[in-house]
Amino acid sequence: MPLDDASRRPLREYWLAEIIRLRETHWGPLEDAEAVRAARRAEGGLPDRILVRAHRLAEREQLPAQLQGWTRSALALLAALFALALFSGIGLALGALGDGARPVNVLWALGALLGLHALTFLLWLASFLLRPAAATGLGRLWLWVTRKLARGPDTALAPQALLNLLARAGALRWLFGSISHLLWLTGLCAALATLLTVLSTASYRFIWATTLLAPDTFVWLTQAIGWLPGLAGFPLPDAATVLASDGVQTLPAAAQVQWSLWLIGVVVVYGVLPRLAAALLCLVVLRRRLAGLRIDPALPGHAALRDRLEPSVVSTGLDRPVDPLHEPRLSAPAPAGLDGRPVLLALELPTDLPWPPATTPAGIQIAGRLDTREERRRILDALADAAASRLLIACDARQTPDRGTLTLIAELAAHAQQTRVWLLLPAHEDGPARAPLWRAQLAALGLPAQAVLAASANALDWLETGHG
Repeated sequence: MPLDDASRRPLREYWLAEIIRLRETHWGPLEDAEAVRAARRAEGGLPDRILVRAHRLAEREQLPAQLQGWTRSALALLAALFALALFSGIGLALGALGDGARPVNVLWALGALLGLHALTFLLWLASFLLRPAAATGLGRLWLWVTRKLARGPDTALAPQALLNLLARAGALRWLFGSISHLLWLTGLCAALATLLTVLSTASYRFIWATTLLAPDTFVWLTQAIGWLPGLAGFPLPDAATVLASDGVQTLPAAAQVQWSLWLIGVVVVYGVLPRLAAALLCLVVLRRRLAGLRIDPALPGHAALRDRLEPSVVSTGLDRPVDPLHEPRLSAPAPAGLDGRPVLLALELPTDLPWPPATTPAGIQIAGRLDTREERRRILDALADAAASRLLIACDARQTPDRGTLTLIAELAAHAQQTRVWLLLPAHEDGPARAPLWRAQLAALGLPAQAVLAASANALDWLETGHG
């Protein structure tokens, strides 16, 4: 994982770290010796190391694939919502105009086209003074449905982790706002395109009708609503045209054109443009808030990692002369000649098994015996810097393979292109000892049968040449 500046890390890295945090909070800590080892060797402070550890654990637990699957489902659902908004806008425009057999009441048409939009837009503006949850219904609907469609405990953590991240960054309102405004914008643009198409290809008559209000009220209302579109260049029906549009008089075609353009102008200025401006505002603020994402080391699940990822005291363990593989070095890159070399090591061999073998070929890196935790840590760190081309692990065939030994073999094998296990017996003993048990346990670990060697000549020949 690249160790770039925290502000330039992708959202996915923080997302995976939050999923790991939630998973460990709910179901207990994961086995993370290898991940912690990699994190402690990483550059940067504690937040960077937390991200490195989370990245390693997520890769091991195959969380990126699950996150990608949930993301695909969420995007597919979002695309379905946009398609629904598109067809809703078309249906809304057709319903507002009718089939052309009856006159179109301009106020009813205006209410059908912009009534719900205006109400939700005003609620969104009011949410800056009140609770934000009331103004992002479409965005919250999308996330709610994606959570219902999530399958499996890890997949179900993806939307919750996203919510936590966005809430801590102050971006939750802006994400939901972006989705809601873009959905409304899609519907309004579809309605506008339908209006232009239908009004260009069919004949409609526009009227107003009232029982209680005076005709002059409609003149004032039409001019008040059309004032702002008039500034944008849309024509405004004059008072005589408005008064004549009572459904009793027959208006000329030019008057119907004025009403059509007035209605289109109102939809553009009071519908499309406000949603476009709000969507752009939400997207810009969302981008800025996401750029400010940070790991909070004080969160439950992260706070417990401080002592392990940034230990105040690190034991050097230099109680004996070290072999070349363990030599301390000032720079992080591995020295020339170590990377890719075959490595020979032994796990807790007793004294009656001489080590290293006298017939060890030249050019082999001998890592000695791994008897203590510190020795194991040093060899794992060295192999993490420079993976071995071939790794031969010698074990006492008389011992029973325990869980710790098998786990260590798996960790060592992760840093080698090829790995073999060499089952050793003293020269005066013959027979399989516990070799069948070793082979069964190593097979369960994922090591093929041909990777378990018993003959010294075959083991050392393979280490030297890669064959045998």
